[in-house]
Amino acid sequence: MSENKVYQVEDIMKMLPHRYPFLLVDRLEVEVPGEKGVGLKNVTMNEEFFQGHFPGNPVMPGVLQVEAMAQTAGALVMSTFHDAENGSKSVLFMSIDGVKFRKPVKPGDQLKMHVEKIHERRNVYIFKGQSMVEDKVVSEAEFTAMIVG
Repeated sequence: MSENKVYQVEDIMKMLPHRYPFLLVDRLEVEVPGEKGVGLKNVTMNEEFFQGHFPGNPVMPGVLQVEAMAQTAGALVMSTFHDAENGSKSVLFMSIDGVKFRKPVKPGDQLKMHVEKIHERRNVYIFKGQSMVEDKVVSEAEFTAMIVG
């Protein structure tokens, strides 16, 4: 059995155009290249969104949880392209379906985004994702993205 490939944040920044404060994946573990992987986001009180969401009761916005899943899927797909590092390709969101938010994500949580490709046609990919904290599902969604460039 082969070992999973792990990408650190420096590698992810070569695959995705996102930067602080909008890069929401700190690490990517590829289970099946281009098809299945787990992203990791260490949620800290220093995140800019906690200033307004919500003072006195900081909660990570659900839309950012979905964005973190999508970034994980994007990095997973981009890791399969040899030219991903030179920025010649990008990933663009097309749609989001079946979104559910189950539990709040708070500072100090480690958010794990489990994503799996369920369909691919040419340059369009459909993924399902679940975000988890301590093995409990906190959010889930299906999303479609397109590779351009």
